[in-house]
Amino acid sequence: MPGRESVGPLCEDRGVAIASSPQSRQSRASLLDGLDPEQRAAAAAPRGPVCVLAGAGTGKTRTITHRIAHLVRSGHVAPGQVLAVTFTTRAAGEMRTRLRGLGVDAAQALTFHAAARRQLRYFWPRVVGDRPWDLIDNKFRLVAQAAQRVRLSTETEVLRDLASEIEWSKASLVSPDDYPSVAARTQRDTPAPVAQVAEVYRWYEELKTNAQVLDFDDLLLQTTAVLEKHEAVAAEFRDRYRCFVVDEYQDVTPLQQRLLDAWLGGRDDLTVVGDANQTIYSFGGASPKSLLEFTRRFPEATVVRLERDYRSTPQVVALANRVIGAARGRPAGSRLKLVGQRPDGPEPRFAEYEDEAAEASAVARRVRELLDAEVPASEIAVLFRVNAQSEAYEQALTEAGIPYLVRGGERFFQRTEVRQAMAALRTASMEPTSLELVTAVRSVLARVGLTEQPPSGGAAKERWDALLALVELAEELAASVEDADLPRFVAELEQRAAAQHPPTVEGVTLASLHAAKGLEWDAVFLVGLSEGTMPILHADGDDAAIEEERRLFYVGVTRAREHLSLSWSLSRGPGSRRNRRRSRFLYGLIPEDHPAARIARSQQGAKPGSNVARCRLCGGPLVQTMEVKLGRCGKCPSTVDEELLEKLKTWRGERSRELKVPAFVVFTDATLMAIAEQRPTDDGALVSISGIGATKLERFGAEVLDVVRSSMRS
Repeated sequence: MPGRESVGPLCEDRGVAIASSPQSRQSRASLLDGLDPEQRAAAAAPRGPVCVLAGAGTGKTRTITHRIAHLVRSGHVAPGQVLAVTFTTRAAGEMRTRLRGLGVDAAQALTFHAAARRQLRYFWPRVVGDRPWDLIDNKFRLVAQAAQRVRLSTETEVLRDLASEIEWSKASLVSPDDYPSVAARTQRDTPAPVAQVAEVYRWYEELKTNAQVLDFDDLLLQTTAVLEKHEAVAAEFRDRYRCFVVDEYQDVTPLQQRLLDAWLGGRDDLTVVGDANQTIYSFGGASPKSLLEFTRRFPEATVVRLERDYRSTPQVVALANRVIGAARGRPAGSRLKLVGQRPDGPEPRFAEYEDEAAEASAVARRVRELLDAEVPASEIAVLFRVNAQSEAYEQALTEAGIPYLVRGGERFFQRTEVRQAMAALRTASMEPTSLELVTAVRSVLARVGLTEQPPSGGAAKERWDALLALVELAEELAASVEDADLPRFVAELEQRAAAQHPPTVEGVTLASLHAAKGLEWDAVFLVGLSEGTMPILHADGDDAAIEEERRLFYVGVTRAREHLSLSWSLSRGPGSRRNRRRSRFLYGLIPEDHPAARIARSQQGAKPGSNVARCRLCGGPLVQTMEVKLGRCGKCPSTVDEELLEKLKTWRGERSRELKVPAFVVFTDATLMAIAEQRPTDDGALVSISGIGATKLERFGAEVLDVVRSSMRS
């Protein structure tokens, strides 16, 4: 954490009131022009607690930036007294840009971590006194040392899981001492026995302290501690910041909420914006609890619901509403029903394929059709549940000669060619030149690999695309700023790098559903929508986890503006056994007369309506998660073999003790119940039970079948 950085000019903008002249009233009125009635109500709400429940595509960023500008122009708060926080540097950068466009330059718009880092830098000399501790970007080295102390594996996957568990613990305000009891109570799927994970966590914290370094979670923890324990520091901070705005409030962790409470110090000048339907980060400690309980904490709060969707066509909106409408146990604060505001568009497409390769090839062909119809490649995305699914689409797009970029991989400004280009541009900007900006940029970038014609596919094409994106950014600057030159362009690049605001690279985006949050495209392909992938296998048997998977699916659907395609495959590779079925989330979404539904029925020899899972006893539709798992509806009597169920539980207990893991890690109660009802006698029958995939089959399959067979013989 090098250098001392101010939290802001602590002697400026002390609540300077703006005169309520006719001109200022007219200015405030014009500021609200163009907002719909609900957006206007949120923007113009009185100073105090405000909760904006904002559905996908409803203009939440526009609403909250106009609210900040309205508060400033009304004289309720000075610009420098506003602190707006969100979760990504991209979102914070967009908020700052919009605020500048509204004439509010001094308001702070940062991520939680960036805001805490600034504050900690400023107050550290006063509360600690020695050299500020450095911030580590990668905790793997210390986690590896801690794992070695506990004699755990230091393989990359293990270290990644341990690091994630430490991050969850700190975000959830769980100490190493409390970890075992909390992990047991919340049924954490731990990467190692709970006691050993707790020891790794304890050693990690000790090693970090001895090295006098901080991780990103420490930024929040230490800033919170400073404000809670040092009254003078808290008073100075609270005098400086008096108005707070929190975007994506459904994603706050207990640690972030505690920091927000420390910032507020009992005050209520707080605006929160969120959508509980888009809570998809609980694995990192996020919870919609703070959003859903906001009015309980602030009974006098103004609550505004934004449901007019300006992003997607009515056809996409209708599908999104059906997806989230099937969610179970939705609290009142999450029951937003989007209303499409755009003109009609094409109906969403559904397609079923024999295997993953066929699915990827079909997607590539459809992408080519969209490109031929003049949909820009940068406005097309292929979204999947896990990053491992990317490979098939990278290959298919490469074979089709379609440029692409993988989001969530290496950051644009961290790419080797981009860093080399920025260094070359920085050097060139110090020398006088008579060349106009775009020509000068092309000339410099030619030295680091930008050719006139693009190379063919692969990594070389990716590097070329990144350099070309810099040229296109120069073209944008030259078009918008008179006499733009290299120094101005370099300054623009450095600002973007600091805010992680990359230029648009012309290529189809490949991204996980989590990485796609907050983004949107004209055309979206949701691929690999098979049971075991969507929802993910390890969510099976856990109703809360299944509902989060449904919300993740909903987020994917709502990324599309106009074209939406949903697909799945019946097997992994050509010639493989067809052991997959479409995601349960697709039940009820595919029209009965749709070709995908007809093909599935003909392949299964089933009656109309068989795209819905059917009860193995009465043939009725299965809707609930537990019904699908058991293979029977709630109306039909249980066929459980109680003796077999007890034998399975005994076997599970022995295996869990042997592996030193909680019993549910081996198999959940629901899965054992399904086995005891269906009594599978071979691998095919066993793997057809929801919750038993290839990994579980390989590890426990033979043992489970032995238990079933022995029970049938007795």
